[in-house]
Amino acid sequence: MIDAPGHDCPDCPRLVEFRHRNRAAFPDFHNAPVPSFGSEDARLLIVGLAPGLKGANRTGRPFTGDYAGDLLYATLGAFGFARGTYTQRPDDGLQLVGCRIVNAVRCVPPENKPTPAEIRTCNRFLAAELAGLPKLAAILALGRIAHDASLRALGLKLSRFAFGHGAEHDLGDGRMLFDSYHCSRYNTNTGVLTPEMFRAVFARIRARLRS
Repeated sequence: MIDAPGHDCPDCPRLVEFRHRNRAAFPDFHNAPVPSFGSEDARLLIVGLAPGLKGANRTGRPFTGDYAGDLLYATLGAFGFARGTYTQRPDDGLQLVGCRIVNAVRCVPPENKPTPAEIRTCNRFLAAELAGLPKLAAILALGRIAHDASLRALGLKLSRFAFGHGAEHDLGDGRMLFDSYHCSRYNTNTGVLTPEMFRAVFARIRARLRS
């Protein structure tokens, strides 16, 4: 089993305090570190930033319950990485196919902004994810923080791999790192990321995994 934070992980004091406040304010929410979603035989690992307060922090499943999940799961289905119907609920029966999703930071941060110290503290769990997927061939980083966190978890120098939407990086061990802007509502509303841009990244990943 891949090492993951416990339900009451104490490692980040600010996030622990925010968790306690949310448990009081939203007692029906998950309000705990959000586990990975998908099988350990995945060939693709998608790395996000952190749970959204009323998205994954509410439902307990990455990218479930907010707009980012609407775009992500629709795209996964279109490229054969998911089967079933996504309905913003963790019990919707959606299954990932050859794909797994994790966040660089497992706990919801205030204002959706983890601190650099929190990102570093949680990095050991991302390192465990990457080490625990024997068939992993491709990593998709959603945003610069996920990109940097993935490289740190792999023990690679950030200066060797510049983040850029649509960038592809050969990690030198048979695996590829793909970059995309995060599929957040802000990025899509402002035109930083369009569905067409997002699908183009997945088309490249699918082509890579077929080769």
